[in-house]
Amino acid sequence: MSETRKGLTYAEAGVDIAAGEALVERIGPAAKRTARPGVMSGLGGFGALFDPKAAGYADPILVAATDGVGTKLRIAIDTGRLSTVGVDLVAMCVNDLVCQGAEPLFFLDYFATGRLAPEAAAEVIEGVAEGCAGAGCALIGGETAEMPGMYAPGDFDLAGFAVGAMERGAGLPAGLAEGDVLLGLASDGVHSNGFSLVRRVAEAEGLTWDAAAPFGDGTLGAALLTPTRLYVRPALAALRAGGLRGLAHITGGGLTENLPRVLPEGLGARVDLSAWSLPPVFGWLREAGGIAEAEMLRSFNCGIGMVAVAAPDRAEALAATLEAEGERVAVIGRVEAGEGVVHDGRLG
Repeated sequence: MSETRKGLTYAEAGVDIAAGEALVERIGPAAKRTARPGVMSGLGGFGALFDPKAAGYADPILVAATDGVGTKLRIAIDTGRLSTVGVDLVAMCVNDLVCQGAEPLFFLDYFATGRLAPEAAAEVIEGVAEGCAGAGCALIGGETAEMPGMYAPGDFDLAGFAVGAMERGAGLPAGLAEGDVLLGLASDGVHSNGFSLVRRVAEAEGLTWDAAAPFGDGTLGAALLTPTRLYVRPALAALRAGGLRGLAHITGGGLTENLPRVLPEGLGARVDLSAWSLPPVFGWLREAGGIAEAEMLRSFNCGIGMVAVAAPDRAEALAATLEAEGERVAVIGRVEAGEGVVHDGRLG
């Protein structure tokens, strides 16, 4: 190389190490607010340490889950509303963990982008910390990847990783039987599944994200970015109360495909679709998109974000426990002999 030729730098190649360091410093206080018993290290190491014994477990089984936010991110990026998708990321992971009977202990995030914008990234990760605080788990690490040429300007992707614990022999589902009661816990909207279809409906209707929401107040983008509901604390309260036999997180696949995941061979579910009111956002999607009911039930949660399977003699008490924790609960059906899910009535 000529002595007069200037050497290339990593920053000139599109990776700003200083911006990454600034981001870690910015999100430190948010992560610190999620600390809980068991955390043994802070941000910045090559790995993060957690002690299940210090968290109160005698003979723990660890449970892990990973997920993302999907194309809901497209709406967040296009609108510049980045504060809620971090909550979505956490909820999609920890709501799965609790279905196994596990308490979420800690969380790690992966944020990937073409060129790091520290303010935008911090807004996302502060949302992750908010979600962790709501679920009672610690944000103990993560990775920010700056990859020029891999993402369009302003775009990013997210992945989340949650680890929880339960005492050996205390997992769910357990003891499900014919006649068990299905308690539906209300969702807070579309949550984080089905957004490729949502976006197609909005496009077909000629709606931009700053248009008035056809089904409620505010803009369409803001309404659709309502974060996924965190069911962890109510679900753990129900588990401690006794009589809870299973939990199903209603995500991609809807009631049709998620309920069978907790049912043993030989048992199915009968769901009364008239047992709850279809939230307005789903009514709009159905009408605007001309979406058949079977497709609605396989693509969206349709107003039920989690189903608790309760022993018949404990159903009323468990519904009261869940309601005391802030959930809106409806008896939506029962477990019966058979396979799969049978839907009675119509979505109202």
